[in-house]
Amino acid sequence: MTVEYLSEDQTARYGRFAGEPSAQELEEFFRLDTVALEQAAAKRRPHNRLGWAVQWGTVRMLGTFLSASAEVPPGVAEFVAEQLGIDDPSCLKLYPERLPTPTQHEHAREIRRLLKIRDFEDGDLALREYIAGRVWVSNEGPRALFDRAVTWLLRNRVLMPGLTQLARLVGEVRTGEQSLIYSVVDAPVEPEFRRGLLELLDVPEGAARSVLEGWRKGPRDVSGRGAEGRVGADAGHPRGEVR
Repeated sequence: MTVEYLSEDQTARYGRFAGEPSAQELEEFFRLDTVALEQAAAKRRPHNRLGWAVQWGTVRMLGTFLSASAEVPPGVAEFVAEQLGIDDPSCLKLYPERLPTPTQHEHAREIRRLLKIRDFEDGDLALREYIAGRVWVSNEGPRALFDRAVTWLLRNRVLMPGLTQLARLVGEVRTGEQSLIYSVVDAPVEPEFRRGLLELLDVPEGAARSVLEGWRKGPRDVSGRGAEGRVGADAGHPRGEVR
């Protein structure tokens, strides 16, 4: 499966700002704690202090660091600048001028150590196991699984890979696990096991429903007597009476 299964919206907002963050998002991701304030304040120039702090919030919200071409919403710059006592949030535009690749930048390395953020390669296996588990217990399509993968990476503080890499990982895991599920469903069933399953469909003499139906519906009376009635019905006693 290729990355074409993703929606335009998923592609557009992956690893980048999709407009101005809400007030709640600003508070959750860009409200600097004591340590972050100290680290940012230690930078020499205003645009470096502001850039460091915006990077700190960006990786927490988006799972990736800023690139030289990244556009930071004005509301983010203003929110962070106010905390740092910087009067001109527009000085942030000077920050990307000295920004090489995000993983090589000294600020990114500091923030990674501070937040204990891992490389994608360190979380790859655990993510695959998580997606595989979702395939077995749900009927979610590839788009939903992709969104769950993004959420898992953010929650576990693992850096986002490229869009294509993550989309292919999700597609490959889903396809592989579905094939395994189909093979299990189509596998030969032992005669004794088959008979046991069929017996669950039988309605015992004097009972109103099969054992399987009793398991599915449960007792109507949630009191202790209702539970006892269910036991009696499953055992085949008339009207669910325990003898």
